[in-house]
Amino acid sequence: MAPTAVARKGTKKDTVIYWVFTSLIVLMDAVPAIGFNTTAAIEGIRHLGFPGYFRIELALGKIIGGILLILPLVPARLKEWAYVGFGISLISAIIGHLAVDKGFGEVIPALVGLGILTVSYVYFHKIKGVY
Repeated sequence: MAPTAVARKGTKKDTVIYWVFTSLIVLMDAVPAIGFNTTAAIEGIRHLGFPGYFRIELALGKIIGGILLILPLVPARLKEWAYVGFGISLISAIIGHLAVDKGFGEVIPALVGLGILTVSYVYFHKIKGVY
């Protein structure tokens, strides 16, 4: 008889880590998206060479993704897609800044965000008993 994998639900510590890092990513990436129409947001998107409509699309995706991550009743599959969206957004920010700004300084916030997102994702699976 083949051994079966036993799913272990996360500990209270795992749950706290998950909520702290998930809240941080939502506060850092989704909440600021509400200000998509500010002069700084418009200039930032223009500076990277993206069309103006992309700013609106990006903001809506981040707001929806933040809601999906922060609400506990959202199915895991939808949360997975929110993680994918935030990951693509942050990786694209890193690539965009490296290509346009030619320096590392503008990349640091996106790298920090990607690190926070990764911790949130790993602990999401720990508390769900996948890892």
